[in-house]
Amino acid sequence: MSHASLKAVRSRAPESRFIDLRSQMVEAQLAGHGIADPRVLDAMGRIPREQFVPTEMRDAAYEDGPLPIGFGQTISQPFTVAFMCEALRLNGTEKVLEIGAGSGYSAAVLSLLARSVFTIERVPELAEQARSRLTELGYDNVHVITGDGTLGLSSEAPFDAIVVTAGAETLPDTYVQQLRMGGRIVIPIGEYRYNQEMYRFTRLEGELRVETLGGFAFVPLIGKYGWHVPEEG
Repeated sequence: MSHASLKAVRSRAPESRFIDLRSQMVEAQLAGHGIADPRVLDAMGRIPREQFVPTEMRDAAYEDGPLPIGFGQTISQPFTVAFMCEALRLNGTEKVLEIGAGSGYSAAVLSLLARSVFTIERVPELAEQARSRLTELGYDNVHVITGDGTLGLSSEAPFDAIVVTAGAETLPDTYVQQLRMGGRIVIPIGEYRYNQEMYRFTRLEGELRVETLGGFAFVPLIGKYGWHVPEEG
């Protein structure tokens, strides 16, 4: 093998390794733990999670756990992302609102499951990083907005589905108001940090159907209709 050919093989090796890890993740962490929606499994198998974590943490990208992405925020573990996507019951025609863009990973997965995705991030630096990353990787049906996610996004309402990737104290009424009839909200609600119950709310005529989906752990939902950041000292 020529020197040039050997160099080309080496340059492909890391990507090949990540593809293998991604496949193992889908099989063991997701399908092996109850994720059954074939569209969700396919999307999780196509998104390069290693591109959405800090460079020094790429080797841990497909481990079964959350990872820090800076500014006190995390990228959720793969199972949590898949679970919430599956709970939304998407068929590909929906306009989705995501609260908490983080690194942009969940929005990238949603981009393969819905018609369009609007994702709000309150930390400007994370929003800009997510916007640049998603654009560079070609997820052109994702729109990143910097702002208070607890306000929702009235300019683009109504939404077919809303997913909240931070733990709320209660369900903000703004989300219900911006949800289309028949739409779903998936949101963790509970204590300030890392002890919440996942809920699915479905908007029906004259009622809001509530389902509990199990315990999860998230950073707090911060904003006007969320938790207020505790004062230091």
